[in-house]
Amino acid sequence: MNPADEILDIVDEHDRVVGQLPRGEVYARGLRHRCVFIQARDAAGRLFVHRRTATKLVFPSLYDPFVGGVVGAGESYDEAALREAEEELGVRGLPRPTHLFTFLYDDGAGRSWWSAVYEVRCALPVDPQKEEVQWYGFLTDEEVERRLGEWEWVPDGLAAYERLAEFRAAGR
Repeated sequence: MNPADEILDIVDEHDRVVGQLPRGEVYARGLRHRCVFIQARDAAGRLFVHRRTATKLVFPSLYDPFVGGVVGAGESYDEAALREAEEELGVRGLPRPTHLFTFLYDDGAGRSWWSAVYEVRCALPVDPQKEEVQWYGFLTDEEVERRLGEWEWVPDGLAAYERLAEFRAAGR
C-alpha cells in the first residue's frame, strides 16, 4: 500500500477521534493525528539514531533519535509503538515498548500531532527498512549530544528528545 493511502484517525485538541482520512490528505490539510516516538537502545545502552530516506512524506533526509511513525486508524498507541519499532528496526520479538508520556507537538505552521513517547531495549541484531532508513548507528549519549549541533534533525523528534531529557531530569 502507498503510505499516503493509509487511513489515520483525526483527533482534536484533547486527543479524541473526530474523523478518519488517508494520510496524504491528513498531511496536505494539516490535520491533527497521532504518532509514536520510541527511543531504542542496544544491550550496551547506546541510542539507535538514523537518517530518514529522501522519499519520506515528512522530514525527508533528516536525522532522527527515535523510531516510530503514525498511529493507524483504530490502532492504540501501544500497538503502534511495538509495530513501528519492529518495522523500523527490522526485528521480530521485541519487548513491548514502555510508555513514558504523551504531548501535543505543534510547530505553529500547520503541523500538529499527539505524540506518545516510549523507550525499548533492543538486544537483537537490527536490519532497518531500506525504504525508511538511509543510514543508522548506535551512538552513546555523548555522541548524540555532540551531533545535535552538527546534524539536521527532524523537528518533532528533537522536541520529543528535549522533553524526554526534562522528563528524566525530573526523576520520572
